[in-house]
Amino acid sequence: MSDMKLLHETQDALGPIRVFDDGTARVLSFGDNDEQSKLLKAAPHIPQHTYVQAMLLILLFCRPKSAIVLGLGGGALIHALRRFDAGIKLSAVELREEVIALAKRFFQLPLGKKLNIIHQDANQFLSDAGHKKVDVIFADMYVEKGIDKGQVSARFIGHCAAQLKADGHLVLNCWKEHSQDRELLAHLQVHFKEVRACLTGGGNWVVFAAKVPQDATASGLKAAAQDLSQQLDFALGRSLTRFGPWE
Repeated sequence: MSDMKLLHETQDALGPIRVFDDGTARVLSFGDNDEQSKLLKAAPHIPQHTYVQAMLLILLFCRPKSAIVLGLGGGALIHALRRFDAGIKLSAVELREEVIALAKRFFQLPLGKKLNIIHQDANQFLSDAGHKKVDVIFADMYVEKGIDKGQVSARFIGHCAAQLKADGHLVLNCWKEHSQDRELLAHLQVHFKEVRACLTGGGNWVVFAAKVPQDATASGLKAAAQDLSQQLDFALGRSLTRFGPWE
């Protein structure tokens, strides 16, 4: 990120947190050459990372009235979901208090009564089970050295399933190597009837787990993706070509 100006730098118990800016985009970073979140300042609703774009494929299968986002970062998912439907009730759970402050200060976080920001460890939040059940849970829990290992555990998957409505969906952002993790797939199959995945161009393995089987054909998804692309204001086609059952 040598071409970007360091706008803000701080540190907490988990390590450094930096904000960079190049005039058109803003980046949240937790480590050297790391882009945890990237925001296009003139169009914050358009995700700049392919994994965020892929996570939004879940909107081909449901129109959620409520969702939980585990891991706020710079709020890229929040921005895109707001663009899709301003009425969705969103709860964002973030471990690092400083990240919440920076998302509000530097990343145009769309604050309002439909967005509830919770400063808590996501694993503890799920264990407490104090939130109303929701339609979708998005899990994007990353630290400086990569994915939070708890996010792929049987305990975490079970807690997520319990927090979802009877026809709910879980979306997990993982690494490419998790595509070979049969244990993770087995954990998901305990609670979900259908598991799909998408390998992104950025090396992420985004997993979609549904509590009830989805009635979707390739041609139907392609047509729906065209409509959804217009709603979200970016093309979903590339992500859709990499999307399919995880068996």
